[in-house]
Amino acid sequence: MAVALLLRGWGLHEGYFYWDDFVLASRASREAPWSADLLLASHDGHVMPLAFLVTWIVTSASPLGWGLAAASVLLLQAVVLLAVLRMLVILVGWRPVLLVPLAWFALGPLTLPAMAWWSAALNALPLQAAMAWVVGDAVLYARTGRRRWLVSSVAVLVVGLGFFEKAIVVPAVALAALLLWSRVTGAAPGMLRRTWPMWLAHGLVLVAWLPFYYLAGARDASWDGVASYPRFLARAVVDGVVPALVGGPWRWERWQPSTPWADPPLVLAVVALAVVAGGIVLVGRRKRHSLLVLGAAMLYVAVTLVPVAAVRGGSGTAIEIVLSLRYLADSAVVIAIAIALVLVAPCRDPRRVPPLMLRPVSLAVAGAVLVAGSTWTTIAFSHSWSDSPARSYMEGIRAATGAGTVELLEQEVPWTVLGPVSYPMNLASEFLAPLRDRIVVRDSVTDLRMITDEGAIVPAEVWWNRRILPGPVPDCGHRITDSAPRRVPLDGAMIEHGWTAQLNYFASGPGNATIRFDGEPAREVVFPVEPGLNTVHVRIVGGGDTLLLRTLDPGLEMCVGTGPVGVAVHAGE
Repeated sequence: MAVALLLRGWGLHEGYFYWDDFVLASRASREAPWSADLLLASHDGHVMPLAFLVTWIVTSASPLGWGLAAASVLLLQAVVLLAVLRMLVILVGWRPVLLVPLAWFALGPLTLPAMAWWSAALNALPLQAAMAWVVGDAVLYARTGRRRWLVSSVAVLVVGLGFFEKAIVVPAVALAALLLWSRVTGAAPGMLRRTWPMWLAHGLVLVAWLPFYYLAGARDASWDGVASYPRFLARAVVDGVVPALVGGPWRWERWQPSTPWADPPLVLAVVALAVVAGGIVLVGRRKRHSLLVLGAAMLYVAVTLVPVAAVRGGSGTAIEIVLSLRYLADSAVVIAIAIALVLVAPCRDPRRVPPLMLRPVSLAVAGAVLVAGSTWTTIAFSHSWSDSPARSYMEGIRAATGAGTVELLEQEVPWTVLGPVSYPMNLASEFLAPLRDRIVVRDSVTDLRMITDEGAIVPAEVWWNRRILPGPVPDCGHRITDSAPRRVPLDGAMIEHGWTAQLNYFASGPGNATIRFDGEPAREVVFPVEPGLNTVHVRIVGGGDTLLLRTLDPGLEMCVGTGPVGVAVHAGE
């Protein structure tokens, strides 16, 4: 467990915030911790109030500081390992065989991708811990009948649901594990009769929670997605789960800005399939009830991919989404349970000498190979994951804003950091909300500057995509007053988009004015006006061939001359 935490800690040190992490941190930075807009928000179909609460705590203490976020993940990982250890001790006792499922789970790659991504870890790790803890509580309750294990299991289930809606599977996994443990160990019959209060309590929790989830954040399933399920399952098993059982996939592929996905060498995929198939045949012939246990584990892996295909699948979805393995992280707990139960299952003929594959020396060699392969896989994943455009972007911003607050015009962040599909969260005002003490994003600025893809803050200018035509008033251009909006024509139409208008003006005094496109939809932007000859850059969203301007203060007049309306770019480009 200590080695596992050291390896995972090193991997977190190599990693950084990614994609949804910024979305969650931005939302947390703008809401109070007790706000329903935060705790009851739906994020991509997930309702996870406790995950948002942890995000708020981390973001408030260290805005977009990776050190504290990584520490929170490592703490959750330690909780998971302790919960799994407790579960295995309850299932098999303090016996050397305990080390086999514990080492496989602790060092195995199946849980690695979900742990490395902060927002995914806030879902996956509490689910794993809740699953392991409730399985242990179920067995203890069946053994002793003590009510404290019932209360403990209900409390942990509620906490698990607070982090991830997939915790609805916890009662089913606990019930199946209890029945299989009873069958394998020959425990007294009547487990369901003795433990029915626990399952009733869990059922009541789910009945109370499901309507809330569907009202707050349920996502529509797609039959097109379900049709892709066989393809999802086949690739997930052959290239994901099976190689992970023997320490693979060893190799990861990645295209920015995606997450790494499993890309096992062909030789590993073939050998892993042979080893796993041979192992199933071997234990099936030697151990009683082992095929029932392994079948239950395989069924869980198959079923858990159904909602993934229904919600995430479809003709436009790449198969690599399941090869990222983060959707299979909770399967590692189920597989660890299966390994433990198979190892303690009684032999069909205790007098038979164990085959060579099950002798201590062979098991030690196999364990060493598994640990070595898992370690290599972890290192390979961390190397791939460490390639983070977001890290260099944020480090550049922190360096550029070290001397004080910087005012910037609204802009999009690089697509390698947060893509346009996440609009409007990819706008600087949203993305950098946790750093509002360093960067203030406005709709208008006099000194136009931009953030480069490396995070440097540099002078900027406006391309002449279109220009404001000269006005009809001699020595003034377009005279803008507070009486009515003045139409200011451009030299051509502009498509609906976010544009920057450079207004070169002369004002009779200080005040405020507004600007927008003459058309719908268009948002009116208020900008400050200074007396005399000045220039202001205003971000406007909309389209058309005409702008509407007016002043807001009585008696305030402006003369607006020609100027560019277009895309703001780094000066000199």
